[in-house]
Amino acid sequence: MNTSLISDLSDATPICQALKLYLKPIAKLNICVALPKLKAPGQTISNWEVMEKIKFMCSPHQFTLLRVTKSTLDFVRFEGETENKNLLSNFITLLDGKHIKLSGFPVLLKISCGESKHSFPTRHDWDSFFRDSKDFDETQPGERPDTVHLTNIPCKFFTDKKTQSVSEELIKITFLSFGEIRNIDVPMLDPYRSDTLATGVSNFQTFSYGSRLNFEMYVQFKEYIGFAKCMNALKGMKLVAKESDGKAVAATIKVTFDCTKHLSAQSIAHRLQEKRKIEKLQREREEEKRKERELIQKKADEEKQRELDLLKEQEERRRKREEKRRRKKKEKKEQEEAARLSLRIAMEERKLLLAQRKLESIRLLSELLDRVKADAQQAEVEKLEREIARKAEEERRKKMEEERKRMEKEEKKREKLRRKELEMKSRLLKRKLEEDYKKGEKRRKNAIRKLNHGKSLSSAVVVTSPPS
Repeated sequence: MNTSLISDLSDATPICQALKLYLKPIAKLNICVALPKLKAPGQTISNWEVMEKIKFMCSPHQFTLLRVTKSTLDFVRFEGETENKNLLSNFITLLDGKHIKLSGFPVLLKISCGESKHSFPTRHDWDSFFRDSKDFDETQPGERPDTVHLTNIPCKFFTDKKTQSVSEELIKITFLSFGEIRNIDVPMLDPYRSDTLATGVSNFQTFSYGSRLNFEMYVQFKEYIGFAKCMNALKGMKLVAKESDGKAVAATIKVTFDCTKHLSAQSIAHRLQEKRKIEKLQREREEEKRKERELIQKKADEEKQRELDLLKEQEERRRKREEKRRRKKKEKKEQEEAARLSLRIAMEERKLLLAQRKLESIRLLSELLDRVKADAQQAEVEKLEREIARKAEEERRKKMEEERKRMEKEEKKREKLRRKELEMKSRLLKRKLEEDYKKGEKRRKNAIRKLNHGKSLSSAVVVTSPPS
């Protein structure tokens, strides 16, 4: 991690007020602790214990960073960082030439402390580089000291809130304070740069997304004075961004001059040419992928069509089976309906035959009753009636048994007809008896009238009493 939270901005100088960016001096010091010779086997010295002793000696001042840079049998070297450069003298006073006592060691360990030197290119470095290099033409932009190369820059320092990506416009606004800018290049913003680097071009340097936390950039100034101001301003400095909640984040960035012709006309043209080649290759790959997708889609469509045809065939067979089943069902239903109709016709014919027989029986009975003229025939009539009733009863029982087996509903109708038949026979019989009674009564009255007139009767008149 090259970033840290800080709270002291008293020694920070603004570089861009709009973005709340500041430059803060790097306050680092080197601490060297001489180690005694280890005599006992297995005896060790704890770096953590040494660090705690150093921190205790510096109290109430505190390090923002303290880490081991080198550890040998003779010494341990630490690198410490303070929040303010003005505190370096206090730390050096508290540590330089002092001694510490570690547990398990009888001798004291001497501490040496001094301000850390920063590795930063000077004017002599870039002047001598471009003067001694034969491959550079100082009359051409990008081949002279005019481009600053910055790495390990946090992305959030120059992120546009709308696009949520690093903005070259924000970078330009920041570095315009040093001079007029000719060109800016952020390799992370070029999606083809990694493919360009993969081609093996030696003039391009690789870059890392840093898990999208850090990025690198090249800033080319139109004038040398802008380049010099920028290099002098960034020398031994941290880049600090003040956030909206009042916290400040400091980032240790690496600054150097460009010595790879990164923003020269030739390099830009070469990158553009490589980019076009990559775009062409990408279009060809996309075309191949499109054709492959079309082929896959075509095969899928054909497979789908085969499945649809198979489904249609199965549906047609199912429809034919259903149609055949419905046809058989319909034929069976028609046959059953015809059978029921035939049975109904036969039953109606049976009823009609029974009614005709009943009517014939009634007519026969009426004819027989009409022939009864005298009392002598009364017994015969009664006997005949009993015989008819017996036969009718036998026939009725036989018919009732047959009808009960066929249909119970018709039983009620036949019972009703039977009752009507009996009532009719009873009325006919009663009428016939009344007529016979009236005839006998008339004969009796005639006989009495004859007796009353003095006529002698040779035979007695038999009087039949009317039925109760």
